[in-house]
Amino acid sequence: MDKFEFPKVARDVFKVSSLFEPSDDKEYWLSKTPQERLEAVELMRQIVYGYDPSVTRLQKVLEIVQLLPNGQQQIKRVDLERLP
Repeated sequence: MDKFEFPKVARDVFKVSSLFEPSDDKEYWLSKTPQERLEAVELMRQIVYGYDPSVTRLQKVLEIVQLLPNGQQQIKRVDLERLP
């Protein structure tokens, strides 16, 4: 995905509603295309977890599991990006 442009926030719009009123959220999201829904999820992910273009890939991790004589497992996780 390309760098996503954060939308402008309309700071003059404010709506108060009751938690007991039925919500129209489901209708709203069903009216959107799957692409628009995915873009909204990506925007929310970037807002919550931050966006850093230098970290746009998955972390490479190696997991070594050793079976001990007593039947238990000893797990060692190694971040392949931080190897000497």
